Amino acid sequence: MAKLIDKEKRVNRAITVVSIIVPLLVAVLFGVKIPNSEPLSFLPPIYAAINGLTAILLIIAVWAIKRGKKKTHQYLMTSCLGLSCLFLIMYVAYHMTSDSTTFGGEGVIRIVYLFILITHIVLSIAIIPLVLKTYSRAYLKNYEAHRRLAKITFPIWLYVAITGVVVYLMISPYYVH
Repeated sequence: MAKLIDKEKRVNRAITVVSIIVPLLVAVLFGVKIPNSEPLSFLPPIYAAINGLTAILLIIAVWAIKRGKKKTHQYLMTSCLGLSCLFLIMYVAYHMTSDSTTFGGEGVIRIVYLFILITHIVLSIAIIPLVLKTYSRAYLKNYEAHRRLAKITFPIWLYVAITGVVVYLMISPYYVH
């Protein structure tokens, strides 16, 4: 039991470090432009599709675990984690080679867009430690704690994945090609 507690403490420290470093690194890299680079303008629809796929796999993963398919659930959740990492790499690469696109809508639609965008960004930062802690609790075979935290993590992660697609769809008419 003491070994498990020590292991959990080490994992939680690593999660804390990653949860601080990733958003800071993204913020820093967001401001870095690679000189004389070709804009990676083909990436936004790809990383939006990755968000959509993540949302679908999250739903299937919940369906799988409710039917007792633990290996399927584990595979799907690991895939979601990998897809989220792939999304982040593409997102940063795009913004390091391209200027940010400004939303061109006005009035109520602009307010809706900004609400979705701001909640998406805030929750995408908050989801990092939630996903890592939920995943690590399953990895450490602390399934009861995993289940409790997953009830919080799942809807937030699903919201982030879906709103990632919505933000892309709303801003895509304003991309410069």
